[in-house]
Amino acid sequence: MKAVAAPTVRAAALDRLKRIVGERGWIADPASMEPYLAETRGLFRGATDLVVRPDSTEQAAEIVRACAEAQIPMVPQGGNTGLCGGAVAHEGSVVISLARMNRIRAVDPLTYTMTAEAGCILADLQEAAAQHDRLFPLSLAAEGSCQIGGNLATNAGGTAVLRYGNARDLVLGLEIVLPDGRIWNGLRGLRKDNTGYDLKQLFIGAEGTLGLITAAVLKLFPRPLDSATALVAVRDIYAAAELLVRARGETGDAVSAFELMNRLSLDMVMKHLPGAIDPISARYDQYVLIELTTPRADAGLAGALETCLGRAAEAGVVLDAAIAQNDAQAKAFWRLREAVPDVQKYEGGSIKHDITVPISRIAEFIDRATQRVEAELPGIRVIAFGHVGDGNVHFNLTQPVGMDTKGFLALWGRFNQITHDIASAMDGSFSAEHGIGELKLGEMMHYKAPVELDLMRRLKQALDPANLMNPGKVVPTGNETTHH
Repeated sequence: MKAVAAPTVRAAALDRLKRIVGERGWIADPASMEPYLAETRGLFRGATDLVVRPDSTEQAAEIVRACAEAQIPMVPQGGNTGLCGGAVAHEGSVVISLARMNRIRAVDPLTYTMTAEAGCILADLQEAAAQHDRLFPLSLAAEGSCQIGGNLATNAGGTAVLRYGNARDLVLGLEIVLPDGRIWNGLRGLRKDNTGYDLKQLFIGAEGTLGLITAAVLKLFPRPLDSATALVAVRDIYAAAELLVRARGETGDAVSAFELMNRLSLDMVMKHLPGAIDPISARYDQYVLIELTTPRADAGLAGALETCLGRAAEAGVVLDAAIAQNDAQAKAFWRLREAVPDVQKYEGGSIKHDITVPISRIAEFIDRATQRVEAELPGIRVIAFGHVGDGNVHFNLTQPVGMDTKGFLALWGRFNQITHDIASAMDGSFSAEHGIGELKLGEMMHYKAPVELDLMRRLKQALDPANLMNPGKVVPTGNETTHH
């Protein structure tokens, strides 16, 4: 049941929140609140009469305490770059923006750790690590504006999961404001701490439904000193999986990224990305962007990659390849891959899926799902791309040329069912890295086992009995509609 504060209690509480954060720490003007209410894909629209912006953990705790006492729902928000409506506020709730909590508290090159507040921009953390000759490997398209608190709250993935893991694999400790306003300081940063439940993992991926992440101890790694990048045309999607196995084995497991793109996605990039140049003159059906990295200087990765691709070509796995000759070319290759999500909007409606299956079954999934959707709607354009090195495929569907966009998007539920049923039958998941938010609550009801949903609800009830922390996200109530 949704908690609702009495009008007089609410008004007094909002005044209290304004006093807590001071004049510079709150926004109530509709125009100024707009960036906090507009959702990235336009699928949801936020509503609130107050955005509060604490600049310390103590302020954040006071805010949560005040909201809890007045029974006001709270929506934590980072860079607001999510794709599933996880940071969307609803009428009656208060948005808690962590943007002002953007201090890097410590960088310890000796222990390979960095302690940073939730509002730190991801790209700034990467840069801070580099200044200390270290690497923070989390990397995604929104890194120039997304914040580490949101990255952790959604267990973000990105392009380096193959080597370094998801966001939850990069965290040693957290600082949390609990739903009752208490502060849990778990910023110990120990590599070993075998003293009961690993509490930090409860909050990573919980999308702010169990508490407010205010700071984290992050893992750092040796900075890469040698790298090699290539855009490779492969025989088919099955050959892509074979190339991954070959590359890992033949380069001393130096593969740090392995990204799939089909020809249609590359065609869209060439058409809509200014200055885009196809590195391979001939046209092929499937491509892989592969990157090798190592902290060893002059390790000869370019030669190792060339040798590996040559052997794969002799075996009929690789049809053609362009190896970057310098950093500028490598960045140009990556620019092609990173543009794939954005350019789809220029071709009309796009129905997006973020699935994961065992790596050995990726090719089978793409094959089966493509056949099914093309049979369902002739002319549909399949954009299958993503981080196949870790089993994650973005299986996006662009409307047939000339079809009415609204009519196409009305088929979203049907194509969800087709795609997610196939992924589920392959022991996969309907959400690999984008999370649940509001968008996928119905899918949770359909695909999650009852015992899993029960455990999630019990956790939510135990930590947030009044359902004030980001209500209506991640944890289904049982009333959600599904397309099944």
